[in-house]
Amino acid sequence: MSLLPETRRYAVLGTGALGGFYGAKLQQAGFDVHFLLHSDYEQVRQKGLWVQSCWGDFHLPQVKAHASVMDMPACTEVIVALKATQNALLPQLIPPVLAESGVVILLQNGLGVEPEIAEYVGPERVIGGLCFISSNKVGPGHIHHLDYGPILLAQYGPDYAAQGIPPRLEQVQADFQQAGIPTSLSPDLMMARWQKLVWNIPFNGLSVVFNADTQQMIGDPEARALAETLMQEVVQGAAACDRHIPDSVIEQMLANTEKMAPYRTSMKIDYERKRPLELQAIFANPLRYARQAGIHLPRIEMLHRQLQVLDRLNRGIPIQ
Repeated sequence: MSLLPETRRYAVLGTGALGGFYGAKLQQAGFDVHFLLHSDYEQVRQKGLWVQSCWGDFHLPQVKAHASVMDMPACTEVIVALKATQNALLPQLIPPVLAESGVVILLQNGLGVEPEIAEYVGPERVIGGLCFISSNKVGPGHIHHLDYGPILLAQYGPDYAAQGIPPRLEQVQADFQQAGIPTSLSPDLMMARWQKLVWNIPFNGLSVVFNADTQQMIGDPEARALAETLMQEVVQGAAACDRHIPDSVIEQMLANTEKMAPYRTSMKIDYERKRPLELQAIFANPLRYARQAGIHLPRIEMLHRQLQVLDRLNRGIPIQ
């Protein structure tokens, strides 16, 4: 895998809670960053981006805002921070903006999203990014970063085969760290994604079912017990895929959630705003990988079915 050019340019596809925050941090550090926007385009073009952050508030009065990828220059790093429910758009969005020597950095939850992108850009050009952050978009061009913020990056390989740490992964890490974003690297993207699902499956899913934030869930003995049971089942799914997550990870995640500022998960916010839920990447794909490995995860399957029904009823979709 060749190194990235010495002079690098970033594109951010999806200037919301994640893309808006991390892209703003990169621009604040002096990187050339181009933002793709939709409904916020005029606001951001005229007034820039506001970031209210536990790391320190800041305002970027001028950003390079674009309403179409056709207006964007070729970029060496294309950060995809759209909801996974919008991934059908990526074959049209990524190629026009991705430089010949560039890479795609996929900042999305769930499992099974990288293979789709690898089909049209090549697996060696796909980096998976896992964000450990509490952040919401609270208004046009206005990001509220409540807690945490580190990123873990890993190189994608065909069938999620572990790829080690290629040099250009270290280049991206160096850029992010220069921007003040704590960034670690993993040699095994599938392991990293299963480990993130240990938290995402129970807390995203149960936040919708219980209509609760993280503090309410972790503080209720029954909700916490159910979350822990689901976490254990995620670990079983990972083990079936030859990724072995120690029990200490569950204990640490529960402890971290206790200390976390009260947080409405992204899935709960999507549900409240009657948007499609990210059920394919966070639930359906991991369940499929587990089934292919010969294991069923009945509690996660039940939660997935509940969320499918709630999602349809919430958006007024008739039951077929």
